[in-house]
Amino acid sequence: MTRFLCLLALLFTAPVMAQNALPASPYAHRQLDDPAQEEKARSLMEELRCLKCQSQSIADSDAPMAGDMRSQVRERIAAGATPEEVRNWLIERYGDWVTYNPPVNAVTWPLWIAPGVLLILAIWLARGLFRRRKTDQKDAG
Repeated sequence: MTRFLCLLALLFTAPVMAQNALPASPYAHRQLDDPAQEEKARSLMEELRCLKCQSQSIADSDAPMAGDMRSQVRERIAAGATPEEVRNWLIERYGDWVTYNPPVNAVTWPLWIAPGVLLILAIWLARGLFRRRKTDQKDAG
C-alpha cells in the first residue's frame, strides 16, 4: 500500500517538477535587437493577460508561462508578423480571455453590452427612487 501511495504521489508531482526544470524561452527576458520591433512586441504584451496570474499582463508577470508567451510574441514579431496577427494567433490558441480587449462575437457580446444594460437599470432604479421620494414629500407636506 505504501508503494502505491508513493507511486501515486510521484505521478502527480512529476509534471509540476518538470515545468520548473525547463530552461527559459529565448526571448522571455531578452529584448529584440530592432527597437521598432521591440516596441511593437512590448505594446502587444501590455494587452495580453497572463494565463497563470490572471490579473497581470504578460509584460509584468514573472510566471514561466508569461515568459513563454513573451518569447512567442517577440519571435513572431521578429519573423515579420504584425501585432494583430500575433494577437489573433494567441486568441486562437488560448481563447478570447488571453486579451484584455476581447473581440465581439457570439461568446463575448454579453461582456460588451452588460455595462450599458447595468447603466440603464441603475438609471431606472434611481428614477423610481426619486419619484417615490417626491410623492412621499408631497403627501407629508
